[in-house]
Amino acid sequence: MSIITKTDAEIDLMREPCAIVRDTLAFVGERISAGMSTKEVDELVERFIRAAGAYPSCLGYGGFPASACVSVNEVVVHGIPDDKTILKDGDIVSVDCGTFMKGFVGDSAYTFAVGAVSDEVKQLMEVTKEALYKGTAQARAGNRVGDISAAVQEYAEKFGYGVVRELEGHGLGRKMHEDPGVPNYGARGRGPLLREGMVICIEPMINMGTRAVVFEPDGWTVRTRDRKPAAHYEFAVAVRKGGADVLTDFSIIEEAINK
Repeated sequence: MSIITKTDAEIDLMREPCAIVRDTLAFVGERISAGMSTKEVDELVERFIRAAGAYPSCLGYGGFPASACVSVNEVVVHGIPDDKTILKDGDIVSVDCGTFMKGFVGDSAYTFAVGAVSDEVKQLMEVTKEALYKGTAQARAGNRVGDISAAVQEYAEKFGYGVVRELEGHGLGRKMHEDPGVPNYGARGRGPLLREGMVICIEPMINMGTRAVVFEPDGWTVRTRDRKPAAHYEFAVAVRKGGADVLTDFSIIEEAINK
């Protein structure tokens, strides 16, 4: 494992691509509606990122064919946008995208409601987002990755939800995926030491039913085995002695979708 810490100057450079990701998600979230295809969502993402002077870092990453992962209902992550998947009232859709600019990558994800969703689904979204905040509160120098992992797991499992284990958060910097991995389950006091200047992505992937997932033959799409919905939220966070410095906060996104 090779963990690359960043200087203050490098973290400041990362703020711009991270801010573009955040603003992209706000732009998309304000426009998502029933009747749109997931391909149209992806086109919104790519258009906004390129207009901001950045490159959509998901596009071509490992052969991924789009600028965003657009994952609907039981698709946990890595949904490939297409013309056939049409959003319906009551759906939830996770949009996960990244940017590359000035030598660094920004990365974030948010799960949006399409129209009115059921109370059961609304709770899943709220709990998953709160699990992200619980994990982020542990992202301070001197703690360990397991402190983040345990905080996410403990909160989500209180509600009887399944915490996906096959996928995890990650380091972020000049590459989209750097060390260390940041699982959403684990034990406090275990795992790599969090040091000042590390930048990590914390991204709970929480299933309404069991934690079991299926990897589809397309090589990307991951869905719940029981086909119950899943939610996914992601922060890019700089680790500081005094606590987490969130580079992709949700305030602008939530202002946009709650207008």
